[in-house]
Order: sequence, then C-alpha cells, then structure tokens
Amino acid sequence: MEEETNGIDEERKQQHEEDASVTEILRDRFRLSTISIAEAEANQIGMEISKPIIACISDLAFKYTEQLAKDLELFAQHAGRKSVRMEDVILSAHRNERLAATLRSFRNDLKAKEPRSERKRKKSSTREDITTTNVVQVPDL
Repeated sequence: MEEETNGIDEERKQQHEEDASVTEILRDRFRLSTISIAEAEANQIGMEISKPIIACISDLAFKYTEQLAKDLELFAQHAGRKSVRMEDVILSAHRNERLAATLRSFRNDLKAKEPRSERKRKKSSTREDITTTNVVQVPDL
C-alpha cells in the first residue's frame, strides 16, 4: 500500500515539474515577445528604454496575462462551461470601456465574416396537403 502511495506521489511530483518547465518556457517566450514589441515601439517614436525597465514591463505584462487567464477560466466555470467564450473576454475588460468597445467591435467583425447558417423552413407535410385538397363536399339530402 505504501509503495502505491509513493508511486502516486512520484507521478504528481513529475507532473508538477513538467508543468513548471512548460510555464517557464512560456514565460521566456512571452518575455522575449514583450521586449521585442517594447523596443520596436520605442524605436518607432525615437525613444530609448533601459533594459531594466523593459524587463519590468515584460514581467508585469506576464503577471497581468496570468491573472486574466485565471479570471477567464472562472467566468466560464461560473457560466457552467468548460471553455472560454468571447463574452468572457469582453466581461474581463469591463473596467476599461475603450478596450471593451474595441473587443465588441472585433466580435461583431468576426460574426459578420462567419457564414450564416440559414435554417431551412419546415415543409408542411404532404399528407396534410393531400387531406385538405381531397376533401369532398357532400350536399345535404
């Protein structure tokens, strides 16, 4: 029994280490992307940003993104869903009306590009058509 418990604990430990490794890779890639964007924006306006400031901005952006992901997951769970929808993302931006408006506009643009699935009208039953056309009037005697 104790051996089984040790095996389960080992699996959990290994899974936790793998999760931490994936998180670290994602953090590094996110950081590199953020640094690249910050440097490009600074160059575009002719400004220079020190490396420590760029690193700080990158860390803040990553922490904000982590919190946003947790919020989105909670919104979906609260709605009884397992997946996040656009409405959850818009809800997360409720404190920033400009961002929320931009997201709503983006959602509307996506909906406009989607092919519309038109419902087919139900044809009335041919049996009903036959019975109404085959009614014969019998004169009163």
